[in-house]
Amino acid sequence: MPLLKESTGAAHSRIYAMGAARGENAVPNEDLIEPINSSDEWIRQRTGVVTRTRANRETGALELATAAAQEAVEKSGIDPAQIDLVIVATISNVQQTPSIAAVVADRIGATPAAAYDMNAACAGYCYAIAQADALIRSGGARYAMVIGAEKLSDVVDPTDRSISFLLGDGAGAALLGPSETPGVSATSWGSDGSKAGLVGMNATLTQFRDGEAAWPTLRQEGPSVFRWAVWEMAKVAKETLDNAGVKPEDLAAFIPHQANMRIVDEFAKQLGLPDTVAIANDITTTGNTSAASIPLAAHRLLQERPELSGGLALQIGFGAGLVFAAQVVVLP
Repeated sequence: MPLLKESTGAAHSRIYAMGAARGENAVPNEDLIEPINSSDEWIRQRTGVVTRTRANRETGALELATAAAQEAVEKSGIDPAQIDLVIVATISNVQQTPSIAAVVADRIGATPAAAYDMNAACAGYCYAIAQADALIRSGGARYAMVIGAEKLSDVVDPTDRSISFLLGDGAGAALLGPSETPGVSATSWGSDGSKAGLVGMNATLTQFRDGEAAWPTLRQEGPSVFRWAVWEMAKVAKETLDNAGVKPEDLAAFIPHQANMRIVDEFAKQLGLPDTVAIANDITTTGNTSAASIPLAAHRLLQERPELSGGLALQIGFGAGLVFAAQVVVLP
């Protein structure tokens, strides 16, 4: 029997460029407080959110993903025909099939790239980065487009006090390719399905179809999610740094999922981050955009602080499932 040939790829991968798209409308706290009997002050103190971006009715996760990917392609200088992998992390594709990824690949000129959507909620972007890195290094792809895209306003109950006021719409994209030096560290990832009930949809589409439930919306048990994120994810972040051979003082930036600014602040404290590390706070004006939050926050950091380019960033996503993933990347 002849030996099978295996694919081999680049020694390393890195992010070449990033793109972003946010919902067209800035929605202030004042617009949301009446249905939840709250106040602007309470939302700011509890979450750090001042406004969140929400898209027009005709703008979906697909349109946001396409716009973000197009910016990443333009910035990278890579011919989109060379992109042979497109991964979209999302929980808000309202059309179950076809995938957003396949349509985005066509719209940016990457056909016939391999393309698929994946659902790892707020950890989705980090999951997709891990997959793209592995596929580039194994020879499964040469250039990969990774996108986190969400239109969470489609799954918001305006009267829900647990999460509705946090959520925004947007997409962030990263174009990865081969590198002579490491650009993506080993990923620490996992899940704890025993806690799946803490955050997620409150009903199924079949229950909605059969008149047994209203349109499914996102809900969470806020205090429990907060404790899990702060205590358990801080351990994952430390493990990721150790596995990458990186100390907190080596970082240029810390880019956690933009779930809640109190969680971000507690993270930074537990990690012992020095003042030299830039900490993403995109949640203040964009809100929590689940799979899109890390690339959107990274994109904004690079816009505001271009000197961070080439530095190391620790990124960590965590959320519904409960799933989590973290890695250190070299910023483009």
